[in-house]
Amino acid sequence: MPRWKGFLGQPLRWSSSVTRALGLLVVTFCVVLPLCCHRLLYSCYFFRFMYLNSMSDEVLRESLERGQEALHFWQNSSPLESARFSDVAQNPELLVTVVTARRNEARDFHYLLQVMRQLSSTAGGCGGRRCAEVVLCDVERGPQENQDAKLLEAHFRVMRRSAREQQADGEQINIFEREKRDYVFCLRQGWELAKPKNMIILEDDALPRQDFFRVVKDLLSRRFALRTLYIKLYHPERLQRYWNPEPYRLLEWVGLGLVAATALLLTVPYWNPCSFPFTLSASHLLFFTLYFMAAAELIGRHYLLEVRRMSPQLYAVSPATECCTPAMLFPGNASLRVADFLDASFCYKGNAKDTVLYQIARSTPGERSHSVEPNLVTHIGAYSSVRPNPLRPKLL
Repeated sequence: MPRWKGFLGQPLRWSSSVTRALGLLVVTFCVVLPLCCHRLLYSCYFFRFMYLNSMSDEVLRESLERGQEALHFWQNSSPLESARFSDVAQNPELLVTVVTARRNEARDFHYLLQVMRQLSSTAGGCGGRRCAEVVLCDVERGPQENQDAKLLEAHFRVMRRSAREQQADGEQINIFEREKRDYVFCLRQGWELAKPKNMIILEDDALPRQDFFRVVKDLLSRRFALRTLYIKLYHPERLQRYWNPEPYRLLEWVGLGLVAATALLLTVPYWNPCSFPFTLSASHLLFFTLYFMAAAELIGRHYLLEVRRMSPQLYAVSPATECCTPAMLFPGNASLRVADFLDASFCYKGNAKDTVLYQIARSTPGERSHSVEPNLVTHIGAYSSVRPNPLRPKLL
């Protein structure tokens, strides 16, 4: 046999590390992960053409059922049972203000009623006193009333603009500027009403999770909270991937790969049922680091973040990302600073309030902003109150 054939054939034998590595890659990324992840919505292996429509319809059906149950709950709930929410204490540790407007296309889903029912049940989970004061901020300007907010008047304090304020703010402006002004109004009204030590602004389609208040309490106890303009409690799951321009995610990604690769190679000498010829060498460490990084990205970072829900102390805090404001925590008197910052800016398409806040936090000396992961709320708003809606909303 010529010498060059023997030289090329050696690394391709099944017993060689190269061949075993190639076999491992094929089995993992072409067989195991597609079989395990093809129904995971935020995985790269998700079979969109097969499952997206049916999963979207199922989520809409579940939301409709929750909305009807919440409507029945509030219609049959005695105001005396909720008097503790309508009487707002002064200087509370935390005030939750829910911003709401009438939704014509989603009236049967009753997003607001879902959110308020969840808040009313979880706000009592802080021992002898409730976790927060909860108020409603109804920003509806149209001739028709926000019926869900009207129903809740017997149970919660509802803040609205006076007729004079509505007339003064009745100029024709774009929807993004109007949304920003509504947000500023609710920030200031919430502060004037209770002078809270900390404030959360929830949009009426941000459904809090069961551990919402426990995690918020832990966040406020951390040192960084004293020096931040806002903490985002939600970021869209589809935008949570590692392959992202955010530097901290890239570092997290590499760190995950290194830790998993090191743990595997340290285990191989003691447990190796497949007789893999891998050792704790630089080349094998690099290979498995990239292997675990690729696997984590293809499975979906969202699903790895879910492990952190085991304890409030495990929730990660990182620099804030730009998109979306369904749930925002403003420590201390930061809500007033945010209201002033937003008032000084004009919003339009491509420069909505989330973009303005992000740019302010990055450009203003001394101001910082953060995000918490995983999300503390579920975004249930398939139908928007301010933007055009598709005939058949999709999860992606």
